[in-house]
Amino acid sequence: MKFEFTARKRGDGEEYFPIKEHGLMVGIQEKGGNGTPDNPILFQIKITNTNQAGWYGVIHCSMSFEKKKPLFFLPGFMYGTNRGDAPMSRFREFPHLREGENRRPASGWWMVRGDHLSHPVAMVFQNGRLFGFSASPYFIKQQEKKVQWAAGEDGEFIQYSGFTCSIQDGYIGYTLGYENAPWLFVQSQDVRERLPLAENCFELSAGESVFFSIKVYDFAAEDERAVHQVIEKVYQEYHEKPRKAAQIDETINDLAGAISEYAWIEKEKLYAGIVYLHSDQTIEHVKIPSIAWTNGLVVAIPMLMSAFRLGNSLMRNQALACIQHIVDHSLNLRTNLPYEAYCEAQWNNRGWWYDYLHNPGHTSYVTGQALYFLLKAYDFEKNHYNVEHNDWVDFIKKVAAALEKTKNAEDEYPYIISENLGIGIEYDSFCGAWILAALAYYCYLFHDKEMFKGLIKSEEHYYDAFVKKLQCYGGPLDTEKAIDSEGILAYIRAVRLLHMITGRDMYLNHLRDALCYEFSFKFCYNSPVKVPPLSRIGWSSCGGSITSVANPHIYPMSSTVTDEMLYYIRHRRDTYIESRLKDVIGWGLQCHNRFDGEFDYGLKGWMSERFCHCEGLLAQKYSDGSFASTWFALMPWAGSSILEGLTGDCWEEFRARTDIL
Repeated sequence: MKFEFTARKRGDGEEYFPIKEHGLMVGIQEKGGNGTPDNPILFQIKITNTNQAGWYGVIHCSMSFEKKKPLFFLPGFMYGTNRGDAPMSRFREFPHLREGENRRPASGWWMVRGDHLSHPVAMVFQNGRLFGFSASPYFIKQQEKKVQWAAGEDGEFIQYSGFTCSIQDGYIGYTLGYENAPWLFVQSQDVRERLPLAENCFELSAGESVFFSIKVYDFAAEDERAVHQVIEKVYQEYHEKPRKAAQIDETINDLAGAISEYAWIEKEKLYAGIVYLHSDQTIEHVKIPSIAWTNGLVVAIPMLMSAFRLGNSLMRNQALACIQHIVDHSLNLRTNLPYEAYCEAQWNNRGWWYDYLHNPGHTSYVTGQALYFLLKAYDFEKNHYNVEHNDWVDFIKKVAAALEKTKNAEDEYPYIISENLGIGIEYDSFCGAWILAALAYYCYLFHDKEMFKGLIKSEEHYYDAFVKKLQCYGGPLDTEKAIDSEGILAYIRAVRLLHMITGRDMYLNHLRDALCYEFSFKFCYNSPVKVPPLSRIGWSSCGGSITSVANPHIYPMSSTVTDEMLYYIRHRRDTYIESRLKDVIGWGLQCHNRFDGEFDYGLKGWMSERFCHCEGLLAQKYSDGSFASTWFALMPWAGSSILEGLTGDCWEEFRARTDIL
């Protein structure tokens, strides 16, 4: 490993030149360490502006290595090469690393602002070794000096740092100031050209020096899971708690109350997908009906659970009506699989995601998730109300038997299933983990030993092919099989159930690995958001997860697996997992309107799905044309994600504990 310092000055071209050519002088001191996660090598670096005038630009400190098929890990942004070896879509674009390429969306190198990463760390795994570094994501001013921010430090925000990687030249890097280059991916259909240097510059006045530290990791590693060891240490160094907001019971009451009152459409036995409040105070429903994934059962079951915790019969009856409507009307009799949407006055598979698919049909993501949540509803009703829904059981058994037949020779469930034949027609994705979770739940509840034998092989495949390699792609249907954090939520549920059935320690090991993969998308600190309403409210990013490398905003779906996290720490004392669990719960208590218009839209209890922690994600606008850092709508699936995480086992564990806040 060796350091190289280059810089680009505002007003010059796009190329970076050696730092001396800019009149900047660098000094490096090594302060000890052996490169392990517990004891990284500490470098303290001093950069001085020797010019007679101020200097404005971006300073790049790169750390090079000998390339041997490197896999890069910049958590939340880059995993391996972000499938740079796979065919690239022109419809849904996201950053790829591909050597020798400079054709959007692929490049041999990337530069990105620090808050695009969930943790301020960049790593490379190759040839049985992990190499990387961590450094502060931004600078603050203390006593008129520029210093790197550290957890617990107060000071005036000055400027973000940046992180870089190159498969072309073999380096990872850290920048004072930042660039989003060669492109800025706001969303997968909003890609912007590299901007001239302006507000992203770092400033050094004449004669001024700035000091900063970098911690370097360099150690033998069995496989890619060594990334988790480093992320855990970085978390401990930079961790900040989410802000204190509502209490658990208050949040459940507000979120569930708003969904029940403003999103339920009685005539159609469904919840609206999006609810808008217009300036004249009229309510608009955008239906977006589906049986799961952003609607249907993923709303109804958390509402059923909330109704029990609140003792609200109206809320329960709404949830049961939604569930019953799906059970009574959605089944495709040719395949014994449910149609996934109700569009144009008929049941079909043409949900809002239809045009993102390469092949039409049932999807394992939606169908598997729907079966899982129906099983959860059955289990909840039986345990808490002593009610057995026999017609649900008949529906469940038909769907479970049909899904079990769709596996390929690798014991992987399909991405797409033919709606005429019920056979898999597209594979190579992680979204089949929802079928794995559903069938594991089925075997747990109905003691199906024959089906369970196949689940063992399927879990092994998903673990080895996706989880172990930190390459979970093909979950949500709108990301063109980008690396994501959504699909792992299904696998987390599945391995918990497999451990409940077998008691095998292996499944607890796999559960921790899966949780740690999800944590790689989950913020460990509170990014200093500068755009309202999140900036005005003091909203916290810690505990929220980036959706995917294609849709890099923070969203609430990861709040659904709090019970699985609790299950793990009840079986193994683990302060890291427990701290992460508290982050998730705390984050979920501060994302909704505690009073009308708190987030500059809507009514009490309303919550959106999209939180823009980073300026590079802004799309929503206020009426005056200025950018906003969230969407202005009630989105029931988002609030329901928080509700599911608060109303299960965690309700009994944490509702009276003050250490959550």
